[in-house]
Amino acid sequence: MTERVLIIDFGSQVTQLIARRVRESGVYCEIHPFNLVSDTFLDDFAPKAIILSGGPASVIEAGSARAPDRVFEMGVPVLGICYGQQAMVAQLGGEVEASDHREFGRAFVDVTGDCALFDGVWQVGDREQVWMSHGDRVIALPEGFRVVGVSDGSPFAAIADDERRFYGLMFHPEVVHTPHGAGLLRNFTHRVAGCTGDWTMAAFLEHETEKVRAQVGRGRIICGLSGGVDSSVVAALLHHAIGEQLTCVFVDTGLLRQGEAAEVVDLFREHYNIPLVHSDASALFLERLAGVTDPEDKRKIIGATFIDVFDDEAKKAGGADFLAQGTLYPDVIESVSFSGGPSVTIKSHHNVGGLPERMNLALVEPLRELFKDEVRILGRELGLPDSVVGRHPFPGPGLAIRVPGEVTQDKIDILRRADAIFLEEIRAAGLYDAIWQAFAVLLPVQSVGVMGDARTYEYVCALRAVTSVDGMTADYYPFDHAFLGRVAGRIINEGKGINRVVYDVTSKPPGTIEWE
Repeated sequence: MTERVLIIDFGSQVTQLIARRVRESGVYCEIHPFNLVSDTFLDDFAPKAIILSGGPASVIEAGSARAPDRVFEMGVPVLGICYGQQAMVAQLGGEVEASDHREFGRAFVDVTGDCALFDGVWQVGDREQVWMSHGDRVIALPEGFRVVGVSDGSPFAAIADDERRFYGLMFHPEVVHTPHGAGLLRNFTHRVAGCTGDWTMAAFLEHETEKVRAQVGRGRIICGLSGGVDSSVVAALLHHAIGEQLTCVFVDTGLLRQGEAAEVVDLFREHYNIPLVHSDASALFLERLAGVTDPEDKRKIIGATFIDVFDDEAKKAGGADFLAQGTLYPDVIESVSFSGGPSVTIKSHHNVGGLPERMNLALVEPLRELFKDEVRILGRELGLPDSVVGRHPFPGPGLAIRVPGEVTQDKIDILRRADAIFLEEIRAAGLYDAIWQAFAVLLPVQSVGVMGDARTYEYVCALRAVTSVDGMTADYYPFDHAFLGRVAGRIINEGKGINRVVYDVTSKPPGTIEWE
């Protein structure tokens, strides 16, 4: 991977989307927090181009974040987005001020000048929809820049310095609400920076295979296999790279979806002939979860118990030199605070920093440079079936965080059955691939019902199905009422424990996809 674009992160909630758009055009890129980007780092990284992200701070505040001056001295193209544009302007001699006319949400940019960024995408005279999110604005440009786009609240909505190949946008081209934003970013990476766009998953597989072989040598790797997309792709990639030097450990927590344990064992032990240890620790997990109601405590207990069981099974298997984990790029990014201080924990990530010191193993993370959808593409490149790589995301703690409150065997059994019915109906309707994630939640609420002539007092089940591009934002799937009625009828009638079914129509934000 000789062509790399560097994205300097100032803390925007959508910085990951910049990377997604760049990679979609076949260009490899990485996100790094502004405070960790030194001159030495820049020289070692040797970016083909640099993108400055948006951010929540104000450029006019004392001590606010800036890009290293070296960014503008390297002779490579630079694109500043929102805060990134303002920081670039301020650093190069322009002026930014707080504006009375703030712009948040949909806006329109009038294209007033031509530039390489707009080639084949926008034309002079066009009025284009964009997505804005800013309170400050540029009021004076540095020498060499010119205005190429204006909006009602931003007289410098798009600026260009063609000679130095510096560009700035007050709007966010990375979000879907800027319809031609991906085209603008592609122009920046391909036309302005001259990237060839030759980063493919086949090339990544070849690169990562050689990297694993070089790291591992003749050592042995032990891999925790959950049956989800990430761990399955890790196992397949490592088996592809080092064959019999890999041993997989499948810890059955008792918190998996219906039939999942048997599917994992059959696919990897029987079909792929990968050495696999199957440990049924369901009783231990439920014992340690008894009486626990806080969702973060549940996650920590499950993570710690998994490590205990995994460590024990690893020793029984004869030891290893390396531990493989399915860490993904979003996990890596979210575990680093862009400000250098403590960041708010929404939910714990199980992979990053998850290697226990007592295991004394080196870490192998072959997916840590990939986003989730890229992992699916890699899985297909490795020949994994669609039933695995196309599977909806499933949380590491499993069904435990879909049972708000205390987790018991009875609740898990009730939920697992309802969840299976919901997914079965989604598949039967041909909707599975149109939905990012779908599942049932067993609420800690009981309601009165009537079944036959008898009174019931049973649990309420919530159904959740969302559409999303990357899981960062999501909207509920608009099932028709006939479908929901059919699912509710089956869940209530085909087993005891649930007498009421509701559908969750909350988007993300403000809600998260999972309930805990």
